[in-house]
Amino acid sequence: MKSGIGKLVLRRLAFAVPVLLIVSFGLFLLAKASPFDPVERYFGVRIIGADPERIAQIRENWGVDKPVLEQYTAWLGHAITGDFGDSLSLQQPVSQVVGDRLGWSTLLLAVGFGMALVLGLVLGTLAAWRQGGWLDRAITSGSYVLEAAPVFWLGLGALFIFAQQLQWLPGGGLTDGDQALDFGQLVRHVILPAAVLAISQAPWFALFIRQNLMESLTQDYVIGARARGLPDRTVVLGHALRTSLLPFLTLLGSRLPELISGALLVETVFSWPGIAKATVDAALNVDFALLGALTLLATAAVLLGNLIADVLYSLADPRVGFDG
Repeated sequence: MKSGIGKLVLRRLAFAVPVLLIVSFGLFLLAKASPFDPVERYFGVRIIGADPERIAQIRENWGVDKPVLEQYTAWLGHAITGDFGDSLSLQQPVSQVVGDRLGWSTLLLAVGFGMALVLGLVLGTLAAWRQGGWLDRAITSGSYVLEAAPVFWLGLGALFIFAQQLQWLPGGGLTDGDQALDFGQLVRHVILPAAVLAISQAPWFALFIRQNLMESLTQDYVIGARARGLPDRTVVLGHALRTSLLPFLTLLGSRLPELISGALLVETVFSWPGIAKATVDAALNVDFALLGALTLLATAAVLLGNLIADVLYSLADPRVGFDG
């Protein structure tokens, strides 16, 4: 079992390396083809009166006039050591920008994803259990509506209702005013953005669980369990649901890109101190160094999510094996 997992991880790593190389080189090609000049961005309006020799020296030091392949090779050598250059928009090393914000984004993703899983599992199970009833129709209709709703719209609605009108929860940030950050403050401020992120993802999980559970309820082993007089709750939760969760594991990895993009919008709406603001700043200021690092980080997260989903599926169903 352990050797099978190790081989699967090694195969996926062997696949991930060329994917990351292709993505990073593609970013370099885009940067080279764009009219953006990092030296002009560095000087701003001061470039009008700047010494041409100094401008030429900076271009030589930065290597911006070298062929793209030579620039990429030099960048890759530094990136392997964790040096992704400096952010022109934030005037900080890219690694520091990402490091200062990644933890908060990871916290929001983890809490929101966990809430979405629980909510989707419960609602999907109830809908399939009461198939055709008013509860099934309500959950299914609500899920389709929420699937189509933009996550930033959900965030703005949650802010208006729970932060402004009811004033139950804070509307953004990590703390209230100048108060020191503690566990209580963190919990109060993370609930609303995490709940919005969860509500944007839970419908996909609920509908998927409902469909698979309804199919499982028609299988012979479920019909046989009911014929033996087992309680309906035992049949649904102990037999049918367990089988329905296997294909559900594959959905987790495929929803990760949508979860990441949704988290960026939620962070922006709720002023969450994650990587969203850095991403927006990098895009507005054409900060290719920071954009490149964030794009590679998102790509690596998606690859890791798919790997975790495949490993969990193989562990849950030994018949699948670790050949994927």
